[in-house]
Amino acid sequence: MDQTNGEEKRVRAAASPAAGGRTGVPTVGVVVARTGRLARLGDPLAYAVDLLAPKLRGRLRLVGRDSRSCAEGARQAVRELVEVEQARIVLTLAGTEVLPAVADACEEASVPCLSSTFPWQVYHYGGRRRRWTYHFCWGLDDIAEVFADLWEAAGGTERKVGCLWNDGPQGTWSRHSTHGFLPAARARGHRLVVPAGYREPAATLAGHVAAFRDEGVDIVTSAATGADLGVFRREAARQGLRLRLITCSRWLAYPPASTADPAVEAPQANVATLVYWTPAHPYRSSIDGMSAAELAEGYERATGNQWLQPLGLAYALVEVAAHALATADDPAAPASVAAALGATRLETVAGPLDWTSGPVPRIATVRLSGGQWQRGRKHPYELVVTDNRQVEGLPVGGELVPLGADQ
Repeated sequence: MDQTNGEEKRVRAAASPAAGGRTGVPTVGVVVARTGRLARLGDPLAYAVDLLAPKLRGRLRLVGRDSRSCAEGARQAVRELVEVEQARIVLTLAGTEVLPAVADACEEASVPCLSSTFPWQVYHYGGRRRRWTYHFCWGLDDIAEVFADLWEAAGGTERKVGCLWNDGPQGTWSRHSTHGFLPAARARGHRLVVPAGYREPAATLAGHVAAFRDEGVDIVTSAATGADLGVFRREAARQGLRLRLITCSRWLAYPPASTADPAVEAPQANVATLVYWTPAHPYRSSIDGMSAAELAEGYERATGNQWLQPLGLAYALVEVAAHALATADDPAAPASVAAALGATRLETVAGPLDWTSGPVPRIATVRLSGGQWQRGRKHPYELVVTDNRQVEGLPVGGELVPLGADQ
């Protein structure tokens, strides 16, 4: 049996009836990618389930199902969790197709859903009208504010910035005239050069490079995959487009892929990105007081892998679910659990979360900082916080390094 399927079984066993029994405690269903292209990003949520299931035994029961990294797998997972496991609330992380599918399936089942790691405008405005689904994340406007700070740190104000955006939900909503990245960045005085969106995976980005070169762009922003960013950087080098800085969200919030030759830089080397959670964040768990640093250390020790930013949010999903079930007037009634979610104000290992004052109903926001992937000591590349303006108590780890400066 392969390792991924073994991990899936381990997640199920951590909170199975054999492990905890159907003792009348409420069940929390967890839709987590254990197979398919999102499997690596499912690791933090799987780890959080394993870690918290024994700590919460007697208060709630955690049960996981594999989304298979696809919409149909996510819908099937919700059906199993609700119909077979009698889940009172369903949790999930990430996935442009997976997360909306989980939310929609929960709506159809009239069961509360709690999710994260998806810009809230894309989640809120980009799907069907929802009643049962709750979400916490940053916004596209928050990304724009952090990235504008980084652009200005790289070389002054009122700069031209090239936008390397795809034709999918992230790119489409980044362009939105009201809710997207575009208006927030322009409000900071920056002129954005916005070619048409490209289809993922990108075969070539020569047209984008040419457009940026013709406009005299030396800063580029994107939400590209690592592979597509590699295509762009190789084409930029071929056409002689010299860049001072690249800022990139979405996949670039995760560690750069290792290369076979340590002397060859990864496509994400020295790329700046959003920072929403690190071991240095001054946050602690509402369940057991565990610090962000302790959580990251335990994850690396247990998995042998570098910590990922979603780890803090994955743990916070369970924190919020436990709080809602504990404070609901009737944890067996979906409407009561949903009302408790809507009234939640909680200090978590991912920071303060408040659904009573969100930008729109059923949304809580996460604070962002700016950082950059730089050559590391413990790992090939490490996320260095370079701008902590919006997160009190988060230490700055270094300064921005121009592209190619450490070659």
